[in-house]
Amino acid sequence: MSGLLTDQLRTMAAAYPDETAYRNLGDDTSITFDRWERRSNRLARGLVDRGVAPGQRVVIVMEPDHILHWIVTYSAVHKVGAVAVPLNNRLSAPEVRGIVEHAEATAVVASGSYGGSIGPLVGAVPSLSVVITVGDPGIDGATDLEDVLAGDDSTIQAPRDGDDLADIMYTSGTTGRPKGVAVRHSQVARVPNQLPEWQGTGWLTASPVFTFAGLGFIHNPMKSGMTVLHLPTFAAGRWLGIVERERPHSAFVVPAMAQLLIHHPAFATADLSSLRKLVLGSAPLAPHTLRTLQAKLPGADVLNSYGMTEGGHATFAMDPEAARTRPGAVGRPTPPVEVRIVDDAGRACRTGEVGEVLTRNPGGHREYYRDPAATARQWAGGWLHTGDLGHLDADGYLYIVGRKKEMIVRGGMNVYADDVEAALQAHPDVVEAAVAGIPHAVLGEDVAAWVVLRPGSGATAEAVVDFARQTLADYKVPRRVDVVVELPRNAGGKVVKSHLTAGSDGPA
Repeated sequence: MSGLLTDQLRTMAAAYPDETAYRNLGDDTSITFDRWERRSNRLARGLVDRGVAPGQRVVIVMEPDHILHWIVTYSAVHKVGAVAVPLNNRLSAPEVRGIVEHAEATAVVASGSYGGSIGPLVGAVPSLSVVITVGDPGIDGATDLEDVLAGDDSTIQAPRDGDDLADIMYTSGTTGRPKGVAVRHSQVARVPNQLPEWQGTGWLTASPVFTFAGLGFIHNPMKSGMTVLHLPTFAAGRWLGIVERERPHSAFVVPAMAQLLIHHPAFATADLSSLRKLVLGSAPLAPHTLRTLQAKLPGADVLNSYGMTEGGHATFAMDPEAARTRPGAVGRPTPPVEVRIVDDAGRACRTGEVGEVLTRNPGGHREYYRDPAATARQWAGGWLHTGDLGHLDADGYLYIVGRKKEMIVRGGMNVYADDVEAALQAHPDVVEAAVAGIPHAVLGEDVAAWVVLRPGSGATAEAVVDFARQTLADYKVPRRVDVVVELPRNAGGKVVKSHLTAGSDGPA
């Protein structure tokens, strides 16, 4: 078989045309492999008819409820040989414009509610010539998606090879403007194409498809003969109910979702016995959360992973045995990935010593689109400088302790935010916690925390501090704890700690 994602879809449509490929659990709509294949052929031909050529960029921006339109569009873009540019559906109009301009997009396929963001770009962005929308957005010159889908559905595929661009994934921009990670066809999927035996089971995911993790769950489940069960908007109670009702075999959640699940009132009694695999990733996972999930799912592999969009697929993965014996680890490098831990001078750290995590992925090197200076900085010396702090144990398992820029130096002692957050989140009433450094006149920095408590909890900030003191060294214990309703997040769902610390006067 060939290596394109569209080759996998064609294989499934030929072998299992009437099987359900993807279900939208938001409105209980679904699409078969045959319908997905035919509709994406029609849309691909419609894009070609409108002048979209191989190598040109096509922006996709839709609300999560339009997931079936989204996956059809994504396949169509690759069939044209164009480059998909998935956009976060929560971006502001100026952010959308910045990415459309930077990508020099030829086309935009959007749901109608984005008319206010896309309309002003028509005629103002020189590269943009095609706008296709789901519903009527009131944009002059836009074409309704259903009109484009009325044409020929015969097979279409522009020739592509492994070095051709497949996607440009724009980062969430927590440290500045978003940068586009260029992903080539040889790097777009870790699991090779194959003709699986149809299992008829489900893989549950609530991850947005504009993220690299979410994008992987469009095609990987079909390679295992499974239907994707997509929950457009995550809610812990809804997720637990879906597992009880739909009985999926596998699921993926990010640690923030896991925290909400284990603190939900229905978690203790929910029947999750159908799950044989629960994969976690995209952010550090508190050991207490992992152990709680493992206790709830004794018959399942509960596996953490680690990677960056810049680094390729999950570059570190846990095996089932180590997942139970090494809480806090995120795995060993997945061949051919290499890892180094270095200090601020670039010297290799000893086993167990904390330093910056550097990775190298032979054959999977990526770069920032149209940004050679940022590429040179991020991949200095041929190694990806992740900005994450971690250490390796004697068997090569990696432990992430925080972000390099989030390390707090309190009176000369290094405090890693993730360590403190994990201790706070072990409190039975703490749903989420964020830790950051705040200015201190004597110590330079002090440790502050912001926590979200379980609804109805009677816990106080003082009680949370006392709890943390049981497991943390004295210098790591937060001197200030604020109880908040929610943590501020960016459009990608990551906590923006600068919003917490802005205007801080120091410890209370």
